[in-house]
Amino acid sequence: MTGFANNILKTSPFSSTKTILAAAKPTFSRLLSPLPDSFNKTRFRVSPPKLITNSVSVSVFAGSVSWKSRTCRARFIAMAAPGSLQKPEEDWRAILSPEQFRILRQKGTEYPGTGEYDKFYEEGVYNCAGCGTPLYRSTTKFNSGCGWPAFYEGLPGAINRTPDPDGRRIEITCAACGGHLGHVFKGEGFPTPTNERHCVNSISLKFFPANS
Repeated sequence: MTGFANNILKTSPFSSTKTILAAAKPTFSRLLSPLPDSFNKTRFRVSPPKLITNSVSVSVFAGSVSWKSRTCRARFIAMAAPGSLQKPEEDWRAILSPEQFRILRQKGTEYPGTGEYDKFYEEGVYNCAGCGTPLYRSTTKFNSGCGWPAFYEGLPGAINRTPDPDGRRIEITCAACGGHLGHVFKGEGFPTPTNERHCVNSISLKFFPANS
């Protein structure tokens, strides 16, 4: 990564994407260590890369990071540290719509069958609508018929579970900002790897297509 900071060719203010070219032939281990200071509190889940040679580009968009070259694509999902994006409730009220605030901050529920992502199955990543932290991959979404988006697992460390005060259900929240997502249910018999159903309000999510 030596000299990467001096080789930034362009930064798009619209997509928050940075493209960097390096003339050297870095190894994968060199690419992972020294990331910019803004990533010091970010955790990565890395899919195994192929050999990286020649020019390398780095893209940052909507909570994800991609390294690309002519012979390799190594994909990262970047997640904020737990509790790192907490704000006073008056700040949330200022940046969220009234309905987003009602559900994400006041633990409301949207009417079944009305959510944008209930019957939506495009390929990509679902982020927290409040803070932008990646929560679910589209590959874990399934049709439960319940009227809300259903996932059988979240991204590692992205979701907290807390029993409701009455002890009848388990609430799921964004680990970074505490935003209310919905509830998780186990043992319902769905043919999924985890036998879990994360029942999530569409308005708690923001979808980003894989090609973005």
